[in-house]
Amino acid sequence: MGARRYVTLPLRHRRALAALGLAGAAAVGAAACDPVGGMSSVTVSVTTDKVATSKLEHDGVKVRYLTCTAKIDGGGTSTRTPSAGSTRSVATVDCRGRTDDNKKINVTGKVTEEREDRCVRGDLTAKVADRTVFHASVLGDCNAPLPTKNTPRPPGKPGSRPTVTVTVTVTESFQGK
Repeated sequence: MGARRYVTLPLRHRRALAALGLAGAAAVGAAACDPVGGMSSVTVSVTTDKVATSKLEHDGVKVRYLTCTAKIDGGGTSTRTPSAGSTRSVATVDCRGRTDDNKKINVTGKVTEEREDRCVRGDLTAKVADRTVFHASVLGDCNAPLPTKNTPRPPGKPGSRPTVTVTVTVTESFQGK
């Protein structure tokens, strides 16, 4: 029998490759949830959570936590609005939470527009216990400037690149007589 050669990577490199694979799968999965030209249920739920919490606290409610979910109506496809003649997505939003004194918080309704973590438009109602705190068509500041996405550069010489080192381990197996 002949010798077999196996190439194995060190554990840290195998973990790095596994992490890259998982990150890639997550990115593909997130992109699959975002209908082209429409809203993403993830961004709608995160933005609604943020702006609804802010509005509740502005109205004097001490929010312990609030968690929102959103579902794009029509299974992720856009619906046509007859009056505007254009395609428009609608998300059904359901938020649940508690106040500091353990009262139930419910924020429910429809979102027709979400603007990058700044605001949502639609028809939303917030209730604490059985009291309606607000009924709103806009939550947040839709006219706020977009957040900047400046990423800091790693320290080093201007124009220098990081060094990448790859270690390859070769394991040979021999079968004796």
